[in-house]
Amino acid sequence: MPEHRPGNRPTLEAVAARAGVSRATASRVVNGGDGVRARLADKVREAIRDLGYVPNPAARTLVTRRTGAVAVIIAEPEIRIFADPFFSRQLRGISKELTAHDTQLVLLLVEDRGDYDRIDRYLAGGHVDGALAFSLHTDDPLPAIARRIGMPTVYGGRPGWTAGPGDHGDVTYVDADNRGGARDAVRYLLARGRKRIAHIAGPLDQTSAADRLSGYRDVLPRADPALIAEGDFTAAGGARAMTRLLDGTAGSGAGTGPIDAVFAGNDLMATGALRVLRERGLSVPGDVALVGFDDAELVAEGADPPLTTVRQDVEGMGRLMAGLLLGILNGGADGRPAPGPVITATSLVERSST
Repeated sequence: MPEHRPGNRPTLEAVAARAGVSRATASRVVNGGDGVRARLADKVREAIRDLGYVPNPAARTLVTRRTGAVAVIIAEPEIRIFADPFFSRQLRGISKELTAHDTQLVLLLVEDRGDYDRIDRYLAGGHVDGALAFSLHTDDPLPAIARRIGMPTVYGGRPGWTAGPGDHGDVTYVDADNRGGARDAVRYLLARGRKRIAHIAGPLDQTSAADRLSGYRDVLPRADPALIAEGDFTAAGGARAMTRLLDGTAGSGAGTGPIDAVFAGNDLMATGALRVLRERGLSVPGDVALVGFDDAELVAEGADPPLTTVRQDVEGMGRLMAGLLLGILNGGADGRPAPGPVITATSLVERSST
C-alpha cells in the first residue's frame, strides 16, 4: 500500500529520497526521459508505487513540452453533430485510441465562422499537442490556421479546401473509398433491373459528397440532370431533395419517366427520402428501390424497410486518424503507420429496401 497519509501528497523529492537517487534522475524517470540505468529506473518506479506519487501535469509539460491532449475539431454546428450517428462513431474510435495511449481528447465545435478565431487562439496557446479535424468544407480556414501555427494535424476526409504550400502533398488524412462505394451502389441497382436511378447528393462543398456524386456519374455518365438533387446529409434535407426529384424540379432536365431507384449520399438522407416516397403512395422497394451510404447504426437497420447501404468503417477511421497523429507526435518511433493518406474500403450491405 502507498505509504502516505490522506492530504499529504508525496513530492518528487520524496520519491528521489526513497529511491536513493537525485531529484533530476527521478524527474527523468517520471517524465519518460532517457539516460537512466535500468536498475535505478526500477528503484524510482518502485518508490513511486510505494509512495503513491502522482506527477504534476504542469511540471511534466514543462519538462516534456507535451500537454498529453489532442484537439478534435468538427466543422459542424452542435445540432448536426448530435443528430448524426456518423460523428459519434468517429469520436468513439478516436477516443478509444487516445485513451489507450493516455492522451486526453478536447472537443472543439464550429457553430459559425466566428468560432475559428477562438479555435485559432486555443491552438496557438499551446493547450494541445496536435489536432484531428473532420467534416471540413471547401472554404474552411482551419488548414491555413494549423499550417501557420505549425500544429500537427490529421484530417478526416480527402482534402478539398483551397490548396496552400505543397498543394496537399504533405497533408495526412484518412478517408473511405467514397467514389468506389458509390459505383458499387449504382451498379447494384442496375443489376437489380432498375432503369431510372436518381441520386440525392450531400453538400457538394464537402469532398465525401462530391466523390459519391462522381461515383454515380462514373456508372451513369449520361444521367438526366433532373435525377440529381443536392441535400445536406440530414433526414430533412433528404426529404426536400426527394420532393424535388418527384416534382421534376431537381437539376435542369425535363425528365423522361418515373424514378425507380434512389441512391442517397448517406443513410439519414435515405430515411428522409423514404418518408416522402411513402407519403406519395410509392412502395419501397416495389416502386422505388433505395440505397444509402454509411451503414449508420440504428438508422439503416431501424428504417422500415431496413436500408441497403454502403458500409464504411467510421469507428475504425477514427482510430486510424488518432493513431497517425500519435505517430507524428512520437516522431515515428512507436511503429505506427507513416503519415500520409489512408483510404479505407467500403462494402455493400443488402437489406430489404432493394
